[in-house]
Amino acid sequence: MTDTAAPSYAPSYVDPARPPRKKWRLVRGVWKSLVAIKDALVLIAMLLFFGVIFAALNARQSTTVIKDGALVLDLNGSIVEQPEEQAAFAALSGQSRTRQFRLRDVVRSIDTARTDARVKVVVLDLDSFGGAYPAALGEVGDALARVRASGKPVLAYATAYTDGGYRLAANASEIWVNPLGGTIFMGPGGNQLYYKGLIDKLGVNAHVYRVGRYKSFVEPYTRADQSDDARAASTALYGTLFAQWREAVAKARPKAQIAQFMSAPDKVILAANGNIAEANLRAGIVDKLGDRTAFGRRVAEIAGSDASKPAGNYTAIKYDAWVKANPLPTAGDAIGVLTIAGDIVDGESGPGKAAGKTIEKAVLDGLAKKTLKALVVRVDSPGGSVMASEQIRLAILEAKRQKLPVVVSMGGMAASGGYWVSTPADVIFAEPGTITGSIGIFGVVPTFENTLAKIGVTSDGVKTTPLSGQPDVTGGTTPMFDAIAQAGIENGYREFLARVAASRRMTPARVDEIGQGRVWDGGTARQIGLVDRFGTLQDAIDEAAKRAKLDPAKVHAEYLEKKPGFLAAIAQDFGNDGDDDAGGGDAFAHVAADRRQMLARAVGDMKRLATSGSIQVRCLECGGMGPTTADIGDAKLLDLLLARIGF
Repeated sequence: MTDTAAPSYAPSYVDPARPPRKKWRLVRGVWKSLVAIKDALVLIAMLLFFGVIFAALNARQSTTVIKDGALVLDLNGSIVEQPEEQAAFAALSGQSRTRQFRLRDVVRSIDTARTDARVKVVVLDLDSFGGAYPAALGEVGDALARVRASGKPVLAYATAYTDGGYRLAANASEIWVNPLGGTIFMGPGGNQLYYKGLIDKLGVNAHVYRVGRYKSFVEPYTRADQSDDARAASTALYGTLFAQWREAVAKARPKAQIAQFMSAPDKVILAANGNIAEANLRAGIVDKLGDRTAFGRRVAEIAGSDASKPAGNYTAIKYDAWVKANPLPTAGDAIGVLTIAGDIVDGESGPGKAAGKTIEKAVLDGLAKKTLKALVVRVDSPGGSVMASEQIRLAILEAKRQKLPVVVSMGGMAASGGYWVSTPADVIFAEPGTITGSIGIFGVVPTFENTLAKIGVTSDGVKTTPLSGQPDVTGGTTPMFDAIAQAGIENGYREFLARVAASRRMTPARVDEIGQGRVWDGGTARQIGLVDRFGTLQDAIDEAAKRAKLDPAKVHAEYLEKKPGFLAAIAQDFGNDGDDDAGGGDAFAHVAADRRQMLARAVGDMKRLATSGSIQVRCLECGGMGPTTADIGDAKLLDLLLARIGF
């Protein structure tokens, strides 16, 4: 009997409307390809679109006809020597950003406005001013004073003036303040953060190697408070710079009763029933009370207005258009100007950071053209890496080997590494408010053996030499490594002393006496021989021309710096083109913003402790007298941290 069992499978039902599986995969693949092509085309179209707009903006700005009106200096950011490069399309992301204004552009715009009949009045909008170093404030203030002395009006407006903002506004013909605002002067100084308690709680060991009695940069990592030496040095520095501020304000506005606002501001404000703006008016600190509309009407009386526009409008000349309409001169022999601005770091970097390799390339490329007749080094830096500082110094010495005169012009600060790179100079110019010196050196190596032990993690291994694995961030350093590191720091300090001694024609003992990490104001630095003359960047360029046996009136400055990339230029043009009418808030809003910037700097300090990988020549005090806005990188880091913890 034959067994006829049924098959072990049953035929499945196939939907005639559904394509076979292989065909379905093919359709999906084709669809994905089409989507990818579509996305690529959209991206290309966007790039072309923004490229066209960029070209249009450039064409428009370069061909804009400047009409009679008010030159508006809306300083909604900080004044710096070299602005940091903005990330491409950052202005289109919807994120707020703080603008940085190039010092030489601000001064040039004011000076050209003084002699140009199209500019009827200079308007100084300081509602969101982010500050600048004392020397930069002095240079801009002097330019405004020249406009006022020429008979051309200068009108200033703010809801509340910061100390730095008022240093500029004092040179105005009329100072306006919002009736609901008002100005309270703070003066330099205040608390800074110390991280020793936090470091101890986290179990971090900060191994510090330093030379310099006053080299206080490392104190926040090793102490819970300020040392007596650091306090004495800061007291002297801040006292001198504050005296210069008061002297400048008194010269510009001799009738302003500033002293009572410094010594007993509560009594003055209470006498005005808490109306700060009215107290300012009574003391002659401001001339007029009024909102923006009232201020606009006043400007319109001088500059004209458009009757078809809302009340308070006036005929305005935008700052960016004016700067582009008044470019730097290019006629005559070339004097190279090398800008060393921001932290001195190893490797490469964009504008706003003085990267050793980038600066070296800029110098050598400029010298290779054989067209430069002299070199001016413009320094505005608190220092940084020793290796990068030496790399830059050697590049500058190459100009001397080619028999070019070398003149240093110190800006807001040229301290520590900033002074190191200044040593090749034939002559050093500075301003009385320049912050310089800080001849000292240190290194910090954080280790985390105690931190790891808190979570049960230890380390062990085989060492073939006493220095195997050192510095060991997971197991700590050894006494032998500590001794070698300290010896290296001391040798670096001797090298620093030798460079300064040779440059300043002093003995190393004398340099050590005025060194020790102490920070000096420009006036004192000149008295003790660290600076030769007072003067601006233009004074330094004129001196370089004379040393090259050229007529200063027949030379031009050729800046040895990297031009912004295509995308960065787009971001800059879009970011600068927008108007910021948000205002800076009242006096209390300024205080709150300043505290936020302090927190951002603290976050940045902790990052620098964790990532520091080289011997440093850096100045701590330099950060307390400059722009009130934090470093862009520090601000971004704070925003990220707050976002992570839910703020």
